[in-house]
Amino acid sequence: MSDLDYVYAYLQESTVESEGGRPAVLLATSGGSTVGTTTAHPYFFDGFVERAEMVAAALLVVARVARTRFYTPPGMLAAILRSADPVVTSDGQQLRFESFSACCGVYCRLDLLRDGLDQPPLDTGTTNVDFNPPMRDALASVGGLDPVRLAVGTEEVRVTTLDTSVVERRVPLPSRWVKGLGEVQAVAAGMSARLTTSGVALRRFLQALPRTPQRGVLYAAATAGGLRLASRPSTGAVPISAMDRLRVLEPLLRYAPTVHVYAPAGAGEAPSAWQMDLPGARITVTVSPSASRGFSGEGGLLTDLADDTAAANADLVAAVLAYDPAIEIQTLARDTGIAEPDVRRALTHLAAAGRVGFDLATGSYFHRELPYHPAALPAQHPRLRDARALVEGGHVTLGLAEALVRSGTTTYIVRSTPDGDRCTCPWFGTHGSSRGPCKHALAALMARRASTAVRHRLDSPTRRRQ
Repeated sequence: MSDLDYVYAYLQESTVESEGGRPAVLLATSGGSTVGTTTAHPYFFDGFVERAEMVAAALLVVARVARTRFYTPPGMLAAILRSADPVVTSDGQQLRFESFSACCGVYCRLDLLRDGLDQPPLDTGTTNVDFNPPMRDALASVGGLDPVRLAVGTEEVRVTTLDTSVVERRVPLPSRWVKGLGEVQAVAAGMSARLTTSGVALRRFLQALPRTPQRGVLYAAATAGGLRLASRPSTGAVPISAMDRLRVLEPLLRYAPTVHVYAPAGAGEAPSAWQMDLPGARITVTVSPSASRGFSGEGGLLTDLADDTAAANADLVAAVLAYDPAIEIQTLARDTGIAEPDVRRALTHLAAAGRVGFDLATGSYFHRELPYHPAALPAQHPRLRDARALVEGGHVTLGLAEALVRSGTTTYIVRSTPDGDRCTCPWFGTHGSSRGPCKHALAALMARRASTAVRHRLDSPTRRRQ
């Protein structure tokens, strides 16, 4: 699958300036309230951050995640890193900085809350932030009581000639990031709080981890003195693979009085989210079920994406999103007249476009906008594309409790069970349902939905009167 670019246009590069001897970091923005335009670049935020040393360290953590590959596939001699800049969103009350690792197995989000800013943001919008080397150097030099002014946005244009320069910067946002943003939202929405500890306890826990690479799933369990590492699950324990990925949080642990850990119910290989409460801020690192699994390949959205009704509802739900700090399902259902389960499926479609995220701290969704191209969806989800082709080609035969799906020269059997559909294909034999449905199970689901819709139309009162 070829990679697709999500392009932001900047009026000038991000810069580091000095105003009256105080450093000022200016982050170039693309769009704003009017996404995808370059004619108006409002300032999302222009002011000073509280606790500048801590915020600078947190921004460096977000940038570090974006530049790190935590897993190198066998046979790859060196990680090929593509320039990827954190995504920043303003909802009018706070700023969110988000990034993925190069392997897409680690997601990081920094929330600068209202208490961490000397004034509220001036506008709402989403952009891709340029963390170039001079900016990282400037952030690394902040210490003690040094003030830092953070300006997100610019009003100037620079043109380059023999005597001067003008810059319009275009930064690609990898399609894998957009897909990952959707998948990590689905993962987070299925998590619950498992344990609470302190930054000091988490630091001791990470420092005590063996330096040899971890194999398989281990468990972080709460104790009276903090955390301990266990080989077997217990009540409240959090499963995690490749725990060394959590070391990205070490520069911030001294600022964190509380750390909340979230994970899905059950034991075994699973993702987990580690949220640190900081003064005036929160930072959350979410790790995939294993180092070799990137969020962009999880497939947790496919079942809802295969629902054509949800795609139509997504347009209606999108029309009422307004960068609310917390998007409630009940409120969306009331405002749109759509049932709550259908609103959730519609949000999945928006999440696949990178337009919706999930905040574990508030237990609610939040709105962001990306320069998304709808035509890119099939390329991002090849299983969905292939399932549609199987249905449209007439390769699915439905039975009472099973479906026959002809793919190439082989016919696979998809059986409905209380635990979900099971398929006889090699892909399901390897992954089961841990990474979403295979293309055959997805095709059977789409065919069943289409058959049910036809029956409803035939049984409608209008049809019977005819």
